[in-house]
Amino acid sequence: MKNRLYKKVIITPKAEKTVLLGHPWIYGTEIIKKDDITNGELVDVLNNKEKYLGTGFYNSNSKITIRLLSRNANDIFDYDFFKRRIKYAYDMRKQTMTDLNSFRLVYGEADGFPGLTVDKFNDVLVAQVLSLGIELKKDLIFKALIDVFKDDNIEIKGIYERNDVDVRTLEGLTEYKGWYQGSYDTKTEIVENGIKYTVDFENGQKTGYFLDQKYNRLKVREFAHNKTVLDCCTHTGSFAMNAYLGGAKKVVALDVSEKALKDSKNNFKLNNMQIETICSDVFDYLKSIEGKKLYDFVILDPPAFTKSRKTINQALKGYQELNYLAMKALPRGGYLITASCSHFASEELFKDAIYKAALKANVSLKQLYISGPAPDHPELIGVPETKYLKFFIFQIV
Repeated sequence: MKNRLYKKVIITPKAEKTVLLGHPWIYGTEIIKKDDITNGELVDVLNNKEKYLGTGFYNSNSKITIRLLSRNANDIFDYDFFKRRIKYAYDMRKQTMTDLNSFRLVYGEADGFPGLTVDKFNDVLVAQVLSLGIELKKDLIFKALIDVFKDDNIEIKGIYERNDVDVRTLEGLTEYKGWYQGSYDTKTEIVENGIKYTVDFENGQKTGYFLDQKYNRLKVREFAHNKTVLDCCTHTGSFAMNAYLGGAKKVVALDVSEKALKDSKNNFKLNNMQIETICSDVFDYLKSIEGKKLYDFVILDPPAFTKSRKTINQALKGYQELNYLAMKALPRGGYLITASCSHFASEELFKDAIYKAALKANVSLKQLYISGPAPDHPELIGVPETKYLKFFIFQIV
């Protein structure tokens, strides 16, 4: 290792093995020796024989002390590097997705940007920065974002930062939200699968709208013909509207949040759709309709029941109970659409919870379809943290 610009960190053999298997995180407990490093700096990661393993952002405030940016010793981390990496991400979306009015352009580690999320909503980019290293390179990265679209003759009005998340404090960063430069309206209209939505990217959940279920919503449209549909945890009304366009006899959208239902109603009006709404806790409502067979098509897309490995057992009991109640509300031959967006509830664990729910409800399930998120949320093999969404369609038999 000669003539390197960056300070050095030597890691344990166990951590080396993880890095060589493709995982970009190195924990503080895995560091054997290091130079005097300022948080946010780029550092070279070496094994105990001082062989180069990669370069990443260092931050002693975080348990994830190093987030690898590259394993190529020839990389220079300038504007051209970040623009090239953004263009790789953009080109993949253009190749694999239709209707690029709105999509996730950068999905953190999966796109080589540890701690960065960037969503495109019409002519606005919404960015969330969750690592100190990316924060310090933000000006370069944001310029590259704008320029990649400009090169494709697409004008981006501005970048809105949704950095109002407590995980930033773990990196020693402050929480805030607002325009990176300039000041514009914080609502925009997008089109997904031919349906219009108003996105409030200042106050909406996460970056303003959940883009990951794009093609799963289309799948619901395929199955909903002539059905009586209950869309639970409707949020913005997206599954409900796709069911409506699929030719459902009747669609009811349920959510515990009055604000979510207000937003849904605005979207229904925007698309001239007659969809009923119910404001209720999903567990309470499903219990109240048990045995009444009011619906033959139930959609369950709740928020994550756990964001920690410590609470996974409790979360699985919640998923089991929710799916059990939906099964009890459905007739034989009815359809259950069920999803989980919790990373810690793996596909195997989630499916086991559904199976236990079926046993309790004394029904059998035909699995008709399984998928994950749209291609703009790719799983990076070897990095299980990038896999989270599970989506199933079952028939009750």
